Amino acid sequence: MTYARRPAGPYGPPDPLHPGWRPESTADLRPAGGYEPPPGYGPRPSGYQRPPSLPPPPAPPSPALVDDPDDVAVRRANARWADLRKQVVFRSKRLNSGHLIEADQRYGTRHALGPHAVMLFFTSPAASEPQGYRLHTAWRLFLSAPESDDLPRMLADLVRIAATNIAHATATGRWWRPLGPERSMVNGGDMAIGPDAAYVGVGVSTLDSDDGRWYQLARTLREPSATGHRRSAFDLKGRCYLLLTDGTAIDIDRNPHAPLHYDGIRSSKPLDADRPAHWHNPHATLTEQGDHTTREVWRHLTALHHTLAGHLGEGPAT
Repeated sequence: MTYARRPAGPYGPPDPLHPGWRPESTADLRPAGGYEPPPGYGPRPSGYQRPPSLPPPPAPPSPALVDDPDDVAVRRANARWADLRKQVVFRSKRLNSGHLIEADQRYGTRHALGPHAVMLFFTSPAASEPQGYRLHTAWRLFLSAPESDDLPRMLADLVRIAATNIAHATATGRWWRPLGPERSMVNGGDMAIGPDAAYVGVGVSTLDSDDGRWYQLARTLREPSATGHRRSAFDLKGRCYLLLTDGTAIDIDRNPHAPLHYDGIRSSKPLDADRPAHWHNPHATLTEQGDHTTREVWRHLTALHHTLAGHLGEGPAT
């Protein structure tokens, strides 16, 4: 945020653009005989000499780098993370829509998909991109099964699998990568990325919404309607939960029939790098909000995120 500079003073040069600035008179306002005390202070004592002008007081110490919004490096990092949040939101919405269409097409077959999917996000350096990085997304779709229909249970299983893979690779002197080729956690997306890619977050795509569970909604798409209006998969909602390595938590409510002014995004950190520092964010404690099931999803997703970040390191590639 840019603030107007103050007028002339002992702390810096005058600013003619400041509304309080007035041109100084070119006339010398001092008496010809030198300093004269104001009325009421008595006559000037003999031998009086004007006191030397004192230097201006020292400037206050600059705040720490991470707290200085005017620092170029801080502004650049804030802009990079804000851009990354927006890119991750866009990718997640698109993947949730694709997840929905694929699950609808496979419904009732031997290869029917479950209602939940996992997403992993990485960045790699890219000088040609505006923010200097490129986002990579890999995901895992699950076949319909009892163990993949319960989202908190599925995430808890993934935490145990990731910890087991890390321990097994460490015991054999190797490095486990969730993208494979051995013991891969994903089965789609950007699975072949360079060694300079950095892990930046994890997310969940779910077809369960406040309209109902996926299997219930999928059946209604195939049943005759009493009103004669038949819905399609494009009418259904979806939801995503995301965690990034800068501490951001994002909840996405993808609603194809939402008003234009509603984006369905709740984020613990701003998607706009120019947000003022005093901005109040009602979603700052997003992972602690919601009903019991939602908090359980956040709890297990956080455990998976910490397991991956602790093993792979953290931070966007720069």
